[in-house]
Amino acid sequence: MSDVELKQVAKAYGPVQVIHGIDLKIEDGEFVVFVGPSGCGKSTLLRMIAGLETVSGGDLLLDGVRVNDTSAADRGLAMVFQSYALYPHMSVRQNLAFGLENSNMPKAEIALRVEEVGKMLQIDHLLERKPRQLSGGQRQRVAIGRAIVRRPGVFLLDEPLSNLDAELRVVMRTELAALHKRLKATMIYVTHDQVEAMTLADKIVVLRAGKVEQIGRPLDLYNRPANKFVAGFIGSPKMNFLDGTVIGQSNGHVSIRLADGAVIEAPVDPGYAQAGAAVTVGIRPQHVQLSEDGSGPKATVRHIEHLGNETVIYARSESLGELILTLPEQVEITSEEIALSLPLKHLHVFDADEQAVARV
Repeated sequence: MSDVELKQVAKAYGPVQVIHGIDLKIEDGEFVVFVGPSGCGKSTLLRMIAGLETVSGGDLLLDGVRVNDTSAADRGLAMVFQSYALYPHMSVRQNLAFGLENSNMPKAEIALRVEEVGKMLQIDHLLERKPRQLSGGQRQRVAIGRAIVRRPGVFLLDEPLSNLDAELRVVMRTELAALHKRLKATMIYVTHDQVEAMTLADKIVVLRAGKVEQIGRPLDLYNRPANKFVAGFIGSPKMNFLDGTVIGQSNGHVSIRLADGAVIEAPVDPGYAQAGAAVTVGIRPQHVQLSEDGSGPKATVRHIEHLGNETVIYARSESLGELILTLPEQVEITSEEIALSLPLKHLHVFDADEQAVARV
């Protein structure tokens, strides 16, 4: 097993800086997920750890040893790519054994490892088949098995489920989580899918434009996002954002006038008292409620999704803008206009620099 540490790690292609001085510690046995939109640098960062990209600045350490100049083959890591990258002319057994054969491992040991991994991933009955005879999920298991059979210090997975259909992705997420518990291995996983990040990770690293926006456990990022970007990226559907202006503060609460003139109060960090400051109020769709007495901001219903276990309402307020509500039950909406309730305990507040100032 291994731990990984990045100290001010940077990457540049000529004058273009794509990774900006990242500090990160990944403990032995952790499942860490790099998540962010396309182009944020998550795959580049993973390839730097793997040794497939050079490090332009800073230090990359494996088990406390600086490996900036160590080749990929000598780092003791295994990588699973977005494409399965299987050899089409080889059987599953040969694909699993190929890397071990190149390291001159005894044939008996290779056979033992291949059989062990085959049973672990439930592909032992497929060992004589060629990749073209396998389903997408079976090919992904083989790709993962090829990494496991090497018994690496760290597993690196670059969007390994993105080529699978939605149902199979759910199944493979569960299998990956179970595999991590069984192996107790260090795993670093890249995805743009925040659902994958939330369901798999011990720790999530949210990236934007080559910089770390926040690091933390999944529910910590969901409940206490450090800024507006993280708040909007983590959670589905995404958080609602309302423009407002601070008009006063007392007893740990700030009074905010929204665009429609309504005044709400939200809990804020001690010391935040900027009357007249422009702020953004955030509230998740799951926390917006229908007002029981008809008071509160009004909105026009644009679309309703009845999903059985919940009802998703897309609405628009002339003053507050687009809003999404997720109600945890089957609800029949008979009116085109609805009144909303925004519970104080679920409000987030972000300042003009998009940094969180509210306590939730």
